[in-house]
Amino acid sequence: MEMIKKKNKLLAMIIRNDYTCEGVDFITPSEYSQQVAYMHHPTGKVIDAHVHNLVHRNVVMTQEVLFIKKGVLRVDFYDEYEDYLESRELHAGDMILLVSGGHGFQVLEEVEMVEVKQGPYAGENDKKRFVGIDGSEAVYKEVE
Repeated sequence: MEMIKKKNKLLAMIIRNDYTCEGVDFITPSEYSQQVAYMHHPTGKVIDAHVHNLVHRNVVMTQEVLFIKKGVLRVDFYDEYEDYLESRELHAGDMILLVSGGHGFQVLEEVEMVEVKQGPYAGENDKKRFVGIDGSEAVYKEVE
């Protein structure tokens, strides 16, 4: 997993296609409004049938998860002041949780992806658009 941070503030978590674990690994802290878990179970494992209780939640910040099915996507990371920080490439099978700050994307190879985020969608009130970098300005930092 890769953590994209500005100082101690987490902007994104990238779960690469080759990540694995046994059982269930909740990647996100319990206080996040978007919960992400990686699960690896053997054949025959039974997950108990269940329904989810009605629980009221107060969501004030949209967090989104992207699943890259096909292609290559460049993600540009910005802090909450719209200052560019760095970029990463996502490939088929990779997943990213966008936690905070800003982000922009450029499709490097035709992409198919799935996005999951909280709703209901607020239309143009849901986001503030700003001018990002162009591809020639992308900076790829060493992965820690």
